[in-house]
Amino acid sequence: MFHIQNAWLFFTVTLLVNITPGNDVLFVASRSISNGVRIGMISALGIFCGCFVHISAAVLGLSLIIAQSAYLFSIIKFAGAAYLICLGIKALLIKPDTDAKLSVMNRSSNWKHFKQGFITDALNPKVAIFFLSFLPQFIDPASHFFNLTLAFLGFWFAVQGTLVLILIAYILGKTGNFFKRNPKVWLIQEKVTGLMFIGLGIKMAMATKK
Repeated sequence: MFHIQNAWLFFTVTLLVNITPGNDVLFVASRSISNGVRIGMISALGIFCGCFVHISAAVLGLSLIIAQSAYLFSIIKFAGAAYLICLGIKALLIKPDTDAKLSVMNRSSNWKHFKQGFITDALNPKVAIFFLSFLPQFIDPASHFFNLTLAFLGFWFAVQGTLVLILIAYILGKTGNFFKRNPKVWLIQEKVTGLMFIGLGIKMAMATKK
């Protein structure tokens, strides 16, 4: 029904992009180390759903508006950066109270982490511009199924990326038991996670459209 130009190149490049450490990879990695495999995978699924915001935007042409409007780009960029920085500050403010408090923190709701993953990806305008500039290169602009093909490529990119994130969550999440058995080490790691989130937020805030 539709044709992908240079399909082998598309699948190769998307795999390389998805395994390159970026905001999504670092977010899932930190969540997996702090909270275990399950939370890491839930965060990955949140990011997967966040990708659909960008897929829909690309298909509807909204990504083009973001790419052309410096003002709109800045609004989305700083909103995403502020969210990540807030998560980082919250992690830094964790106090070494009691084992009971640590246990409660480890039982954070699935929805909370899913939502964090979703918002982190959905508020990253660089993803929207990547979809707009990268995916159309593999589609015949004269095709009657241009939008459908664009949606399919975006969906594949999201699925492939999520599988990579789930693998990362599984591998790094296995270290979670070590941190649970060593609360002081866990708290130190949480501080490192906070600094990482703040760093990601600053990185997003400094991002340009190029």
